[in-house]
Amino acid sequence: MSKHRKFIATAATAAVVVSAVAPAASAVGFKDVTDRYKEAVDFVVSKGANGMSSTMFGTSAEIKRVDAAVLLANVLGLNIQGAPASGFKDVPARAAGAVNALKAAGITSGKTANMFDSNSPISRGELAIWIHKGFNLKGSTSIEFKDVTERYESAVQALAANSVTEGISDTEFGVNLNAKRGDYAIFLHRASITTQASPEVVSVTSVSSTVLRVKIKGDAADVKASDFMFDNGLKVEEAKVMPAAEAGYTMVELKTSFQEPGKIYKLNSFSGNAVVGNISFEVPSVPPVTPPPASGDGTYDLNIMHTNDTHAHLDNVAKKITAIKEERANHQNSLLLDAGDVFSGTLYFNEFNGLADQEFMNLIGYDAMTFGNHEFDKGTETLAPFVKGANFPFVSANVDFSADENLKDQFNDEISSNPEDGEIYNGIVKAVNGEKIGIFGLTTAETKDISSPGEDVVFEDYIEQAEKAVEAFEAQGINKIIALTHIGYNDGGGDNDLTLAKEVEGIDVIVGGHSHDKLADPVIDNTGEEPTIIVQANEYSKFLGTLDVKFDEDGKVIGHAGELLDIGKFAEDAQAKQILETKYKPVVTEKQNTVVGQAAVDLIGGNPAARTGETNLGNFITDGMLAKAKTINPDTVIALQNGGGIRVTVPEGDITLAKVLEVLPFGNSLGLMQLTGDEIKAALELSVKDAPGAFGGFLQVSGMKYTYDSSKPVGERVLSVQVNENGTFNDLDLTKTYVVATNVFTAKGGDGYTMFAKAYEEGRVSEPGYVDWEMLRDYINAQPNDIVNPSVEGRIIDKATAEEPAEVDGADFSGTAAAPKVYDGDVMVDATGTAKLEYAHVKGNLYIKGDASTIEFNNVEVDGETEFLD
Repeated sequence: MSKHRKFIATAATAAVVVSAVAPAASAVGFKDVTDRYKEAVDFVVSKGANGMSSTMFGTSAEIKRVDAAVLLANVLGLNIQGAPASGFKDVPARAAGAVNALKAAGITSGKTANMFDSNSPISRGELAIWIHKGFNLKGSTSIEFKDVTERYESAVQALAANSVTEGISDTEFGVNLNAKRGDYAIFLHRASITTQASPEVVSVTSVSSTVLRVKIKGDAADVKASDFMFDNGLKVEEAKVMPAAEAGYTMVELKTSFQEPGKIYKLNSFSGNAVVGNISFEVPSVPPVTPPPASGDGTYDLNIMHTNDTHAHLDNVAKKITAIKEERANHQNSLLLDAGDVFSGTLYFNEFNGLADQEFMNLIGYDAMTFGNHEFDKGTETLAPFVKGANFPFVSANVDFSADENLKDQFNDEISSNPEDGEIYNGIVKAVNGEKIGIFGLTTAETKDISSPGEDVVFEDYIEQAEKAVEAFEAQGINKIIALTHIGYNDGGGDNDLTLAKEVEGIDVIVGGHSHDKLADPVIDNTGEEPTIIVQANEYSKFLGTLDVKFDEDGKVIGHAGELLDIGKFAEDAQAKQILETKYKPVVTEKQNTVVGQAAVDLIGGNPAARTGETNLGNFITDGMLAKAKTINPDTVIALQNGGGIRVTVPEGDITLAKVLEVLPFGNSLGLMQLTGDEIKAALELSVKDAPGAFGGFLQVSGMKYTYDSSKPVGERVLSVQVNENGTFNDLDLTKTYVVATNVFTAKGGDGYTMFAKAYEEGRVSEPGYVDWEMLRDYINAQPNDIVNPSVEGRIIDKATAEEPAEVDGADFSGTAAAPKVYDGDVMVDATGTAKLEYAHVKGNLYIKGDASTIEFNNVEVDGETEFLD
């Protein structure tokens, strides 16, 4: 495949191109998403939209211009990195790329030359114009809307003609009314469906006697060999999507049976439909010959294959090895690099601690790897066998293992021209067919906060160490330099590839990881005298990243071509498949088949749900942790779980051990902390610092409840905290010491909890040794009939996004035994003059107000708390 890749001259470009958007969660869990909105909300959530809280999408809420811009850019798939600056002074950093892309595409020009009016609501009329331009909607129809002026007429006509929207009445479109989030989701979903035209074959060209090149108008990314039917007995054996040189088109390479020279073949059908017109090709009498690589001009071509953030996803490893073998076969000068995070994520890691991955990496022959933060999840004691048994070296210029008992003997604080397998270096010099390539590594300094490297592993400044590495290579006359990094593409944690490219001169290529970015096209930074190419290959071995680089005689990048090869489209390598299916998969399968309980409802976890608000799974995990902690220290009153550690949602139905391990894959053990109320409040302030946005350190809680306001300044958001002591919720005493359970990762200061780290250093943390997934399994088994049915109880409330409770008069509250009333959410009951409340189910908190001195409850079920208000 790669030998046909088109090279691109390296230069800065302002073109707006399509880029992939990572899928998010679904509309499940949003209480305000009715059937009318569900499909549309599912669609926009898959394009990166978030709810206003973990339980509310905000269908009836107005949408700001800046938020509408971000969502439209995501749905259209615009390249938010490549567009020129818009010039608007009021656009927040989080939305700058989206607004830049929309302006560059001609979709919006802002309110003025330098103001976008970011925080104002957007009107239905303005949205009509954006959607009309963004989706390039065609057509018009007669409209009777009296409020549609000439400015909006063509846009509204196009939307109406394509059934994207209708008016608010027969005579009004609602041009000047502020748009609602739910309606915007519907508009985007309908417009997207309208523009999904069937792809059409434009041309077919013979490349060789067994290879065809097909140009298709439209998106044909899922095309397969069986979609093409030719005459004269020509058979299509394989279809591979190639990079398209022209926007709006898909290029496909077909491997065929023998094409007879001089013969004409016609395409009869495509995707099951007869081809209209004459789409045919003639095979040249003299088959085309691919010219040999140019020589003698001083240039050098290097092929870099790269992976990152594979996280023990081995079920497709046999296909990945085939992809690597095929790519190598097409290039004389190749490197195979991994940018870290091989560890953690599936049962393969839980069972084999990375050694299963190691066997396959050794089998295919990696040239180098850098460390990701997850390589330290179980400390260097677990990492050491992975390093020592590797048939390749490791590089990380900013990680010092010299004091670490487990890896100090493998650590070499140098740039090595003769690196040994299973050793760690700042960087290495790799000779590729006689040409020397410098490779150094970098690992995010966040690792000390978000993993468990131990005190003896030191993380140094990545910019300083990168500069030293480049200087060391250049001192040896090496002018082709690769940074193999695990710091994130544009990560906000204090280190990232974009900053590295701008700050450090002399790096030709950055092969990155950590942020799981799907960089379908290489990104070029032209800040310095010479360009720097940045690549990253998404996650979980979904893709093999490939980058072809052309250097001039001085080592300057003068051309490049990059793509992500879809691993799923390759055949399985027989040897790798045999190893996987006989040595590793049976162990994992046995574990996967063990049913440990039943979920009566979906147990909500994962990103963003567990990182933005209370979830029923977060409640259940912390309840189980608290129950176990009380058996060790009965004085334990609170349990905390970082939301980033709750990795997935558990669907209703069987709960297998495999799913338990997917939820809590890191094997963190229990820690019991003695904390003051003041330290607990400070921790809660840190927990909600990014709210309503996601934060991996967002704390799910048991034994306490608290209210905060995300609209207030960071550090001043927590409004009230109450602790359940012997069945009674009391206000948090800032001077009192409480026993708090959590996992040891968090107890040691993970996710930036410095107040916990201080307690650990002062000896206020004990480690009884129970592992998180085992506690979860045991708590499942402690439920009646192993059935799990937790709910969201109002333990964590954000005043800025919370809905006011429904107000019900006491006389109207009760149902009957035959027809009990059900209330979805919090309820405020005025019990004045009411003696009894009965036959009702409140799926939230119940608040009682009024002058009733006594009140009787009969068959009233409350999922949350019941409070009597003064």
